[in-house]
Amino acid sequence: MVTIGMNYYVLEGKEQVFESACAKVLEALRDGEGHDESKVFRNIEDGGPEYLIVSRWQDEAAFRTFIASDAFRKVTSWGADNILSGPPSHTTYRTD
Repeated sequence: MVTIGMNYYVLEGKEQVFESACAKVLEALRDGEGHDESKVFRNIEDGGPEYLIVSRWQDEAAFRTFIASDAFRKVTSWGADNILSGPPSHTTYRTD
């Protein structure tokens, strides 16, 4: 099992758009091969909308397959052009 932290910085005023997009991605993930569970958290301090998606996978290869998919690429390209203030960053937390 591996946990991935995906950090997203959202343009001010675009929080609802980002949250709606996240809900759709989480729905799609439910059927993703190797995906266990994901949750979205929002930082309400520090002055700007920052989100963390914590996602558990059977292994890192399953996560890498997901982020290489066309569906993920389309969502992230749209987000980068419309609602993100910077590139997302991913951190892997191993539980072995």
